[in-house]
Amino acid sequence: MDEDELRRRLEQLRIEHRDLDAAIDALALSDTPDQLRIMRLKKRKLSLKDQMAAIADELLPDIIA
Repeated sequence: MDEDELRRRLEQLRIEHRDLDAAIDALALSDTPDQLRIMRLKKRKLSLKDQMAAIADELLPDIIA
């Protein structure tokens, strides 16, 4: 992937991550929160965070001085 594609993918992941936050919050505030579903969404959110970190590392590699 080139840099522009990586940046677009990173933005898509950030949007999905924010959407999951909203979904988790809504489920947690419901009268009968579905703990299994919340747990799955949190796991997906963590996976997205890992993917975002990997892309960020590609875009901004560490410079060892």
